[in-house]
Amino acid sequence: MKDFHANATVMRDGRLIAGLGAGGAALLLLAAAQPSALNQISPGLWEIQGLPHSGASVRKCVPDTALLARVEHSGQACKQIVISDSEASTVIEYTCSNGGFGRSKVTLLTPRSLRIETQGISANYPFNYVIQARRVGECAAH
Repeated sequence: MKDFHANATVMRDGRLIAGLGAGGAALLLLAAAQPSALNQISPGLWEIQGLPHSGASVRKCVPDTALLARVEHSGQACKQIVISDSEASTVIEYTCSNGGFGRSKVTLLTPRSLRIETQGISANYPFNYVIQARRVGECAAH
């Protein structure tokens, strides 16, 4: 049986990706960076429409715009990876410490308006929905 060995270094969208393999294992190193679509929006007070079991829109203070991609798992410790990234949209997959996970496509409509398609598992149940998010101002000071 042959052992598989691979070495690769690739530049993509300004991020360094290095793969080192031995015996079929690979190590990926990514420089941490905010996705391009999320770089164009600002933290603050966001109004979210379309959340399941919420008849009306919900307003949330969002200190980190990456949290909008994980709206189903807000308040949970999650790790994310950017699957695809452009100025207009980004796809993020994430896993949370409680076993939940998801995949979200965030589409920038304007610098103050997003469409978020999200799906995954939360509290051992599947979810799949589309929401609209709109920045409505600054978060209230405490």
